[in-house]
Amino acid sequence: MALATARWSCTPYSVAAADRLAEELGLSQTVAAILVRRGFDTVDAARRFLAADERHDPFAFAGIDRACQVILGHVRRGSAIVVHGDYDVDGVCSTAILVNVLRRLGAGPDWHIPSREDGYGLSTATIERLAARGAGLVVTADCAVAAVEEVALARRLGLDVVVTDHHRPAQELPDCPIVHPVVSGYPFPDLCAAGVAHKLAQALLHSAGRDPADADADADLVGLATVADVVPLRGENRRLVRQGVRAIARTAKPGLRALMRIAAVDPGTVDEQSLGFRLAPRINAAGRLARADAALELILTRDETRADEIADELDLLNRQRQDVETRILFAAEAARAEQPEAPAYVLAGQGWHPGVIGIVASRLVERYHRPCVLIALDGDRGRGSGRSISAFDLHAGLAACSPHLLRFGGHRAAAGMEIAADQVDAFRHAFVRHAASVLSPTDLIPVERVDAVVGPDGLGVALAEELQRLRPFGHGNPTPTLLAPAARLGDVRSMGQEAQHARFTIAGGGARARGVAFRTTARSLPDSPDQRFDVAVKLELNDWNGAVEPRLVLRALCPTEPGRCQPAGEQPPFAQQVRDLLEDPAPPGPATVGAPLRVLRDWRGQGFAGVAGHLLSSGQGLAVVCADVDARRAGLEQVIGGVTRAVRDPEDPDRCSPALLSWHQLAAQPELALPFQHLLALDPPEHPDGRPALAAAPSRDPGFAHLAWGPAEAEFALAVARRDLDLRPAVTAVYRALRAAAVSASADVQAALAGARAELPPLVVARALRVLAELELLVVDTASGSLSCRLLERQRTALERSPTYVACTERLAQATAQLQRAVVRAA
Repeated sequence: MALATARWSCTPYSVAAADRLAEELGLSQTVAAILVRRGFDTVDAARRFLAADERHDPFAFAGIDRACQVILGHVRRGSAIVVHGDYDVDGVCSTAILVNVLRRLGAGPDWHIPSREDGYGLSTATIERLAARGAGLVVTADCAVAAVEEVALARRLGLDVVVTDHHRPAQELPDCPIVHPVVSGYPFPDLCAAGVAHKLAQALLHSAGRDPADADADADLVGLATVADVVPLRGENRRLVRQGVRAIARTAKPGLRALMRIAAVDPGTVDEQSLGFRLAPRINAAGRLARADAALELILTRDETRADEIADELDLLNRQRQDVETRILFAAEAARAEQPEAPAYVLAGQGWHPGVIGIVASRLVERYHRPCVLIALDGDRGRGSGRSISAFDLHAGLAACSPHLLRFGGHRAAAGMEIAADQVDAFRHAFVRHAASVLSPTDLIPVERVDAVVGPDGLGVALAEELQRLRPFGHGNPTPTLLAPAARLGDVRSMGQEAQHARFTIAGGGARARGVAFRTTARSLPDSPDQRFDVAVKLELNDWNGAVEPRLVLRALCPTEPGRCQPAGEQPPFAQQVRDLLEDPAPPGPATVGAPLRVLRDWRGQGFAGVAGHLLSSGQGLAVVCADVDARRAGLEQVIGGVTRAVRDPEDPDRCSPALLSWHQLAAQPELALPFQHLLALDPPEHPDGRPALAAAPSRDPGFAHLAWGPAEAEFALAVARRDLDLRPAVTAVYRALRAAAVSASADVQAALAGARAELPPLVVARALRVLAELELLVVDTASGSLSCRLLERQRTALERSPTYVACTERLAQATAQLQRAVVRAA
């Protein structure tokens, strides 16, 4: 958790598109905005995403029919079939899926999962050993798309090979049937290996005249592997994980039930977080520290007692893995301290466990936002595991340094490698040099991506429950991050063993919400009721002792810094404003309002900071309509700073800053609203025709008019109305100032009213001068282009003789009734 996030990032989006989703699909504006930001900007696309039911025919894999023919031919002949997998969760689950379908088809397959010491993938030694044992067919799971030489050797030794994999293919492919989402042109390219195995199982069952739906007996394994392998949770993967979570909750597999018991996972509340952070680490622990096939035995066993024994073994291995991870992390941190400013890290150590270095690499990437490769040295060779940031293609980086490597493979974000010990330094220099050539300094600054802006008042149970519709969360569909702008942080307390966590509240818009900060001590959080912060959180439902309540999980925070607001239109000099207003200083009567040109949205009661931030984060033009521009400007700039930084265009920093427009300006010059897609009424209008006029304000694009005031804003508007329309104090002040300046001959009004105009806006000064002129107490001269006046000698007279005074008094009575009702309604 960062106390000072250098960069917020909030993707602009179409409010109109989000509005359509909200209307058609019954969504809140917040969830609709998240969907549009994530690319689901049509009703059909959003509906498909929410339904999570994408499904493709397994025969959409080009060449899968050939793979089925080869496999079923060996099944019919009773050949010895071996499924060759991998030692991580995806490899273990995909191996189990293929073993299970072969058993359903009547075969008695064997399996082989290499240890980490053997290395990843299909090896020549394994091929020779399997051929010597009399195997007739090898079906790979989660490996071998690049095993050109190994497959060629198998063919020479009389072994058939079918490859199922999902890793990045090389330019040359093995000469055998391949089932691979990219190589085979499948409509959804992001399946994990278990997803590929599941599709092959369906195709095999169909080709054998069996029901393809029987393959769903292993839907639990597909869901577990899809989460654990960190593939994008979009498209078909969303259905596979949702289906898998439901299947695990009611699984009949003794091994998975035992694993859930030992991991304290309640089948009734299991979700993708349970799969990724409770079950998967224990399965991975087998391949990291001990015999990789222990996890496979756990999944395949039908013996409850044996399942409990293996689950205990895996739990113990997981605890050992955590201890080993901590020791390596300390050593890696010490090595990193020697190169703190490098754009990428290559860290090596003798005796580091090769099964754990990938996790440590991930920890370092999270902490320092740099690509990181850790190498476990063992004598004259080393095995490495790397993790990356979004701006850096790790697989491409290893390819650029391949002359220093014995072998490598993997993805953009994660990869593995083998290296000779005497090449580590050369590889480090080459890798860091390559990273420096493709990464900019900005790429190395962590970015907190914001999915929506919400005030503390909106962070409740209703939104937390609605966000569940976006699940499953994970890579490609992360848990939404919500930004609460200009909030106050307080009630900070320690929690957890050894006070390693903290709890707090945030407040804003008249509402409060409770949150937690994991791995953050209470003393590291500010507890200042007077300071405002932009707070990024994740909103979740917390089930504690049978009570479900919303909980905020702190992601980042930084002090709110002022933004920039500019009045709509140019502000002429004081004298010119008064001169222009003197032409018609009385308040306008009921307006003739045309047809609505803008969609009217009512946000009242939801907190202005959250509403303004929500609209500003769209990146579309926004003008805030208020009772007094000058009085509102400083406060508004304090509120919107964090949001404008998140969406600011470096080439046009003012494009996403709001403009300010008074109700008086909107009535007198409605064309000022034309450039702005959104008009946001911070204060209520003083006249009943205000809301229709707001909706009727011109707009180039389909525009919106938003209402956002609360009791405090209604009170503020009432005070402004009294200042602007109760002219007795203003007339008295202006008259006294002019007499004190001895304006008996023509004199400059601006100079004479230097004191009074500091307290009175131009509109009020113009009305006061107009009243005095109507009472024949002065003469105002505007013909010369300047603003001058001279006092006339006259006996006292009643203000009610002035038409301007009478009109303003009547308007004040209307405004008072209107705004007092607004105060009551807002409350």
